[in-house]
Amino acid sequence: MSQAEELVRHGRRKGLSRGNSPAQQPDMSGAFQTSSMPLQPSGTILPDGSDLRQVTVLSKGDWNRIQAQLDRSARESERIRSEKEQKEALKQQSKDLVKNWSNTIAGQRLKKLEARKIREAKEEEERVQIDIEEAKFQAARRKEAIEQAKTLQYYQTDRVKGFHGALMLTEVLKEREEQIKLKQARQKAYLGKDIELLKRYQHELEEGILQDQKKAIKALKDRKVVANFQKAQMKEHVNQSEIEQQADFKEGVELKRQVQHYNTEKAKIEAIRRNEKEDLMNSHLQSVANRDLIRAAEQQKEEEEEEEIRIFAAAKKKMTKLRKEREGELWQKKQDRVNKMVNKLDSQLKAKADDEDDRIALAVAEREALREKEMYEKQSQFEQTLTEMSEHRMEQMKQREEAQRQERRRELEALALKMEADKLFAEKQLEKVKKQKHEARGLKDFHVKQMDEKQDVVLQAEKEKLEMDKQNLDLLAVEEQQFQEYAKKVINHCDKGGRNTYPLKKAAREGHGGGRGPVFEGKGGVRPSYLVDDNSGVELPHYQAASTEEMKYAHVGSSANTSKRLGFVW
Repeated sequence: MSQAEELVRHGRRKGLSRGNSPAQQPDMSGAFQTSSMPLQPSGTILPDGSDLRQVTVLSKGDWNRIQAQLDRSARESERIRSEKEQKEALKQQSKDLVKNWSNTIAGQRLKKLEARKIREAKEEEERVQIDIEEAKFQAARRKEAIEQAKTLQYYQTDRVKGFHGALMLTEVLKEREEQIKLKQARQKAYLGKDIELLKRYQHELEEGILQDQKKAIKALKDRKVVANFQKAQMKEHVNQSEIEQQADFKEGVELKRQVQHYNTEKAKIEAIRRNEKEDLMNSHLQSVANRDLIRAAEQQKEEEEEEEIRIFAAAKKKMTKLRKEREGELWQKKQDRVNKMVNKLDSQLKAKADDEDDRIALAVAEREALREKEMYEKQSQFEQTLTEMSEHRMEQMKQREEAQRQERRRELEALALKMEADKLFAEKQLEKVKKQKHEARGLKDFHVKQMDEKQDVVLQAEKEKLEMDKQNLDLLAVEEQQFQEYAKKVINHCDKGGRNTYPLKKAAREGHGGGRGPVFEGKGGVRPSYLVDDNSGVELPHYQAASTEEMKYAHVGSSANTSKRLGFVW
């Protein structure tokens, strides 16, 4: 149970009579508060230990007012949010309501835009359809032009031209037969027979001559057209070959320039490497020379220090000797002065009375004290001088040792820097060697890959060549089949026309090449020509009689395959 539930209870309290009810006094808030009285009648204590006389009782209206006051900000924000949502909903509803209206400016604009889109889509579809039809028409024209070109090219082959020549020979033979018949008819007409037949033959002959002339003129025009087309094609091929030659020449010049540039760059790289090696050698020689100079300077410095030590020892020895001599001289002077004073005092003592002995003794004592004081001061000054000299010498030695330590430290630092530089240089050289090895390995792999690619290209070229040969053989077989079909149709037509078809059959035999030799099945059915070995250059005939087959069978064992002996018998 919460504290509010403990302190606030609604409704009337029960369990107390009016006589036993405690006095109630209104408080400032308007609620009745029980006065604190020491009396605690029974029934005022709740089971949870709360005292009903310490509880403030609020009415339901006050409780609702307090709750409303506490929730006022939340309700205000909720109200604002709901009003905003209603406004947005009304605004969206207005937009949805007016967006399909056609009598507004925006509606008319949208309607025009939609109509424009529909019109553009239809126009685009029409243009696409027109383009498709145009593409189909152009494809058909290209197909017709290609077929016509193929037909013209097919008619210009040697074999078809030869067959057409045989056809022309057949027509000539037929014309010759007709002329013979006409001549015979004319001879008969001259004898007075068949004049009408002669006239009819003459008329047919004239009509035939006119038709042949027209055909010849048309054929001549067609040949001229074909010749002009072939000349233009040859000229185009020549121009194309010249352009390709110029392109090859330019490519060769460019490759030569690139090779020269590569050689130049390679020479520069070699020069740079050579200069680096020379610089490395010079720096090494310089470092060796510097090391020798440093060692020579150190040795000279040690010799100078030893010389200074020897000079200092000799000077010290000489100073000691001079000090001893000086001390001897001073002691001798003192002794001489003492002896002189003694002698003088002795003479004075002899000259004066005995009362002067005390004064003389006092003077002698004073003189001795003064002398001792002078000797002590001189000794102190001498000792101070020696101490200062020693301190100065020690200070000089310390300064020299400190300078040596500094010089040694600088040399060690320079040596460390030099060692570090050598280490860095060695690492760089090692990295350079590794890089060169890596580049050499990469170049080797590139060369191997390039060789493999070249080998693959050669193999691919051989494969393509074999495939092309196979395709050429297939094309030759198809061409042979087409030619035989064409020749068969022409021969049948000529047979029906009563013409001599021997030249056509001879020209339509299997194998192309125009020779008299046997047909090579493995070479696309080529029929070679064999010439005699003399100045005449006559082509040898090809006979395949029964005796030849018998000789082949007798020597080879089979007349089907003679490729091992090249067709010769010995």
